[in-house]
Amino acid sequence: MAIIKQENILKVLAGFNPWWKTGAVAPAFLKSYKRISYYETLEKISHTTIRRNVILSGARRVGKTTIIYQVIDNLLKQGVAPEQIVFISLDHPILKLSSMDAILECYHENIHPDKDVYYFFDEIQYAADWPGWLKIIYDTQPESKVIATGSASPALVKGSTESGAGRWSVIQVPTLSFYEYCSLIGISITNLPENLLLSQLLSMTQAERTNIMLKLESLRLHFNRYLLVGGFPELALAEDDFFAQQIMREDIVDKVLKRDLPALYNIRNPLELERIFLYLCNVSSEIVSYDSIAKELNGVSRPTVENYVRYLESANLIYISNPVHIEGKKILKSKPKIYIADAAIRNAVLMNDDLLTNAAEMGKIVETTIYKHVKTFCYRKATSVGYYRAAGSEKEIDVVAEYPANKDILIEVKYREQAPISNNDAICTLAGKAELGIIITKRQDDYGVHDTPDGKQLLRIPAYAFCYLLSLAEKNNIAGQHDLCYDYEKLLQRRINGPLKF
Repeated sequence: MAIIKQENILKVLAGFNPWWKTGAVAPAFLKSYKRISYYETLEKISHTTIRRNVILSGARRVGKTTIIYQVIDNLLKQGVAPEQIVFISLDHPILKLSSMDAILECYHENIHPDKDVYYFFDEIQYAADWPGWLKIIYDTQPESKVIATGSASPALVKGSTESGAGRWSVIQVPTLSFYEYCSLIGISITNLPENLLLSQLLSMTQAERTNIMLKLESLRLHFNRYLLVGGFPELALAEDDFFAQQIMREDIVDKVLKRDLPALYNIRNPLELERIFLYLCNVSSEIVSYDSIAKELNGVSRPTVENYVRYLESANLIYISNPVHIEGKKILKSKPKIYIADAAIRNAVLMNDDLLTNAAEMGKIVETTIYKHVKTFCYRKATSVGYYRAAGSEKEIDVVAEYPANKDILIEVKYREQAPISNNDAICTLAGKAELGIIITKRQDDYGVHDTPDGKQLLRIPAYAFCYLLSLAEKNNIAGQHDLCYDYEKLLQRRINGPLKF
């Protein structure tokens, strides 16, 4: 006998799908600003010759559900019948206690009997045997499309593979880039050179660079707030930053650490998971040793540390940056750097009152923010993003984006009042093996060119300008041919090939 009666399931579904009655998505669910992931989703599900279903993967409160509502709004405006669109939140208590079979049967018996449907599954990882059900839908309903969201990336990738390799596209939804944050709060910079790439700053005169930096200078104060709370759309719009950080702790951290991950991975002692995450918040941007973490957190074994770090990565709470071998020497012992996925998460957890005046803390959160921007910019072309450290020395390059044929991008973060670079620094000695070297600075007047002994030029640029221009390039979708698409809707008719360039 079913635990939940069909009329109860139908009542919940009707609440989640008001367009069955009104024909439209409630305005409160729609945001005027649309993220890159929204247009990527439309591109995938609108392709006329290749059938692709989509999984949106990202942390809680990052905006995945908003993207779903925006896609539904687009479909309704394109003339899709409201009853052909069903939104199913698998995080709802009633639906959690119901089988997928019962939910779909209720929908088809009461709302739409045919099988040409747009299914939207929110937090799909909570459904039992969801990969099997996705395969059934794909195999038996050739006219249907599925768009799902989830907060556990590896579980989603593994499940989508099991339900049919090649049928799914996993789209990452990171926290807001600095450009997206500025756009969301109504800040825009006009009259920048068209098609502007960071690398093009090297070939400009200092006067031309100054002209650009003067246009960007107003972003400095916004960048400081972005470092505190700006990575999450709802919190970026909040008027009370202290309350925004409290909400972040409760909804993003506590629910994931105390509920989501323990349920997904059968974690018996969530307190150990919390302790490990707190430790990682303190050492964000540093090279870590799993053995050292286990030793510091007395009573936690090394295998547990390694597993829990992997779970935190799966929940999109951290990034793991692995070492790369620029000089061609294979790295035998791999100690990763750990970055909290958004500096605002770290700030909310640690609650440092002196954050903006503490140079060491600011250095950590800025490097974390730089890594996130590079990682987000590069992931669509499966570029590896790690760090470099010379064997037997302290020489290091903070962020390395690996491209084939010695097209690597080297980035050193020097977020301090005086940010000297010596000719012996790794970024100088290895600049000749890379496509581009960038030094991230703090002061708004600390920009220009640094000449290395072998004739290579490195770009010096303030952190706020780097983050804005890199994420602007991502928004514009500048490709290998320096093609430009200001109108996102054109992405539905155009496919831009080639690696994104800095």
